[in-house]
Amino acid sequence: MRLSKLVVAALALAAMTGVASADEWPSRPIRVIIPFSAGSATDTMSRPVLEQLSKQLGQPIVVENRPGGGGTAGMNAVAHANPDGYTLLVFSNSFTVVPSTYKNPGFDTERDFVGVSPMASLPMAIVVAPSKGYGSIKDFITKAKAKPGSVNFASAGTGGVTHLGAERLLMSAGVEAVHIPYKGTSDALRDVMTGLVDFYLCPVGVALPFVQEKKLAALAVTSSARSVAMPDLPTTTEDGFSNSDYNVWIGMFAPSKTPQPIVQRLHDEIAKALQTPQIQTTYRNLAADPMVVSLKEFNDTIHKEIEINAGLVKALNLPVN
Repeated sequence: MRLSKLVVAALALAAMTGVASADEWPSRPIRVIIPFSAGSATDTMSRPVLEQLSKQLGQPIVVENRPGGGGTAGMNAVAHANPDGYTLLVFSNSFTVVPSTYKNPGFDTERDFVGVSPMASLPMAIVVAPSKGYGSIKDFITKAKAKPGSVNFASAGTGGVTHLGAERLLMSAGVEAVHIPYKGTSDALRDVMTGLVDFYLCPVGVALPFVQEKKLAALAVTSSARSVAMPDLPTTTEDGFSNSDYNVWIGMFAPSKTPQPIVQRLHDEIAKALQTPQIQTTYRNLAADPMVVSLKEFNDTIHKEIEINAGLVKALNLPVN
């Protein structure tokens, strides 16, 4: 009986210690791992928010770029880190593709991580050469259906967001097209501009200057909402293609056992940072949209997109690493 009371007391003390730690957080520098190289979209979009977050929390935030394995190297480091709020991950929505394309990455994406908060939404536009003469996404799909198998499209790599986002639209529209993977966006855009490739799913921020110069024509965005940078451009869903939306975003994650009060505070502080005039202006200049949703909504989105990407990977019979 006495031993039982001691065990209960020990458990209570452990619980109290955990709460106290959460209340005192943060008391030292925070490490944020970005699983891409410096200068990547994820790196560029997140650093201004992390700088503002550092000011709000009163502690330095040290960014560590750890590329490799399609993001799994950085994910591994965070998945096995002490869940104390001092090691965090910033990743794109490629996070939701990893469970389908990596068989044994060394962690379980859904079990070992919790979504903290999104930061930026990066709308993607369907772009074509103006010489093709397509007036809308509906016009493009109609002409593609008239000549089955005649359409091709570029991507910045098999299994990436520019590939899977395009395939989701094609599946919704019932169009078969030949996929041509490139090493990056610049090479893909070059061949779209010349008409060698029919279309490409391109970040709005990258496409906008070329659209303004009449080197590209944008037909629609695949995001759930219209882009602030291209407000007149409809979404593919608005144009009648249900289940064609494919959102690209950047967000923060923590080890799943991180105390809830820490996760909630991080979420709230990021939402606060995104509302500052400085971040609003920075994102506007980058043609990105600040993305603020509740903690539950963000994690629900993650689970939903893992399922969507799993379906796409299976339907396309993509290789699993």
